[in-house]
Amino acid sequence: MEQDDLFSPPERIAGLRSLAYDLSWTWHQNAREVFRHLDYALWRFTEHNPVRMLSMVSRERFSEAAQERSFLALYDAAIEYLDRARTAKDTWWSVRFPDLSTRPVAYFSAEFALHQSLPIYAGGLGVLAGDLCKEASDLGIPLVGVGFMYPQGYFHQRISSAHWQEETYERLNWDQAPVERLTDGSRPRLVLVPLGTRQVYVSVWIVRLGRVSLFLLDTDLEENAPEDRELSARLYGGDRQMRLQQEIILGIGGVRVLRGLGYDPMIWHLNEGHTAFLVLERIREALELGESFEAALKTVRSSTVFTTHTPVAAGHDAFPLHMVEAQLAGLSGAFKQHQTDILELGRYDNGDGSLFNMTTLALRTTGAINAVSQLHGSVTREMWAPIWSDLPGGARTIKVVTNGIHVPSWIAPNLARLFDRHLGKEWLNHHDETDLWEDIFNIPDEELWAVRQELRSYLIAFMRERARQLWAEEKVSSSRIVAAGTLLDPSALTIGFARRFTGYKRPDLVFHNPERLARILTAPRRPVQIIFAGKAHPADEDGKRIVHETYKRAVDPSFGGRIAFMEDYDLHVAHFLVQGCDVWLNTPQRPYEASGTSGMKASINGGIHLSVGDGWWAEGYTGFNGWLIEGSADDDPSMTNATEAEALYRLLEVEIVPAFYDRDTNGIPTRWLRIAKEAIRTVMPRFSARRMIKQYAEEMYEPAARLAASSSPLRTTIG
Repeated sequence: MEQDDLFSPPERIAGLRSLAYDLSWTWHQNAREVFRHLDYALWRFTEHNPVRMLSMVSRERFSEAAQERSFLALYDAAIEYLDRARTAKDTWWSVRFPDLSTRPVAYFSAEFALHQSLPIYAGGLGVLAGDLCKEASDLGIPLVGVGFMYPQGYFHQRISSAHWQEETYERLNWDQAPVERLTDGSRPRLVLVPLGTRQVYVSVWIVRLGRVSLFLLDTDLEENAPEDRELSARLYGGDRQMRLQQEIILGIGGVRVLRGLGYDPMIWHLNEGHTAFLVLERIREALELGESFEAALKTVRSSTVFTTHTPVAAGHDAFPLHMVEAQLAGLSGAFKQHQTDILELGRYDNGDGSLFNMTTLALRTTGAINAVSQLHGSVTREMWAPIWSDLPGGARTIKVVTNGIHVPSWIAPNLARLFDRHLGKEWLNHHDETDLWEDIFNIPDEELWAVRQELRSYLIAFMRERARQLWAEEKVSSSRIVAAGTLLDPSALTIGFARRFTGYKRPDLVFHNPERLARILTAPRRPVQIIFAGKAHPADEDGKRIVHETYKRAVDPSFGGRIAFMEDYDLHVAHFLVQGCDVWLNTPQRPYEASGTSGMKASINGGIHLSVGDGWWAEGYTGFNGWLIEGSADDDPSMTNATEAEALYRLLEVEIVPAFYDRDTNGIPTRWLRIAKEAIRTVMPRFSARRMIKQYAEEMYEPAARLAASSSPLRTTIG
């Protein structure tokens, strides 16, 4: 079936296709209401995927909708918003930097989390990239994103009858995803990227996000050899050589795609070291134009920004020097004459011998570098201290731009309506202004509590519906239905833990003393329940073991059905969890959490963060807006775990559970809501993506753009 045949609305509402294919609808409530109103049953059935949904709507329903006054009012408002989102002239960027509005910022990332219908993300790195792009659209920043179109995406998680994670991959149905392939007439638009002694063809898909365009690279083409078709198949798949080849495609191929589309970015932003090969392509361009290697490096460095997210040494990609040399052999001409210089840019010995380290390459070739929290900045400076002597003076400074979240994407609609009533209809346009949130204490406790009760109920109902589907579709065992959360209480204190399952994140810390935990969870009249969700990387055997052990706790009768594990964690599940949980638990081994953002999402929704002092919480905790699990200075991990588990249990027993269940004569937990309001007041403006990207613009983009504007733009033509 041809894609265009999937949409047959009448002319009056023909803009539904454009609306569905522009993911700005994901954070615009009026646009979401268009699809909900059109066919609510299909909206839920497709898990909020309007592209798939519109292919299933009957012609009769389309005809009815085109005559309904209420639907047309929603539709017209959404189309007006979409046009304004794409074309508005008086944006924050255009007003703040009127002379920098023409050339774009090119933002490269290995993953982007935009919506569950486009599974090209694995976790926090992708969520941060997606939120940044959405906020860039809102602020009018001329940003273009570059990533991979993974046809098989990231894996789906299923827990076996023996309680072990199983991974399955599902090929994306292009007709049901908000992507469109760029073409030259009837053929895909292609670029060539050299890999070793061969050339690999790369096609391009576009995703629209209001003012922002995201270009996704794809090697699954019949022109390529079978092994090359697999290069873009899966996120973080394959062996080390495949990983290297993927990163060459992303960096070098991404630059060539932008050049071929006529873009001449003023700023190039590398989101983590996976993308760093783009600097080599830009150096090659300058060399081909006759610049010396030193001048080419200076030109590239002046207009390139690098964000590092990883405080764990093993998380920085490194490859044997001979492997890199072999894979870059196809970049001939002036570039080949400087191959020794190129390899030196990435050479780094962390104690295991010299390797080509992608983070080292980025650090040595970018003019502005940032960590993603204050604590992460300190860790990063120490981690990379051995190479500082090799860097020019300006590059020795590691700035800090603490991560933030895209508030319109993560705020619960019920809570947004509450803010509309008490803070004014324009609160969302000013949500990064601290003064606005002083009025949060004017919201009546009973109204905020009613919303929080609704959100928890939505979460439990969602989990029960997923459990029902497991029962009906897979005929799973009763223990698996219990583990899915069917025994959870919609009125009980609900704790959420959802993130990647790996050793340093310590999902199992709360089970350090299972008997004590069981007493907390099953206390008469004051029950507590914990919902876990998250995937372990397919190659992380320790992470898989933790999934296994956590799932066993969910089916252990001694916990009385008060522990649940939600399988196949994704963006759709994440929204219910961060909005519905009362407490958000975070227990990483300090200082290995670079930032973390899920606790921010819970906090803006009136959930309360409970965390060790790592990542963003080290600077976000005020003493009144959540709880801090006091850490240990002991170098022995077992002693640290024991100390912090004791602190966690004591907080639950002495502070958290009493604050939740101590009610006034109207049944309102006033002490609890005071903390929740303080969480909203302190987290909303300070940890929003709006604050974050304004900081990027003012502290990193604008200074670099001034340098870029003073030099001649590089232009190349590709076939």
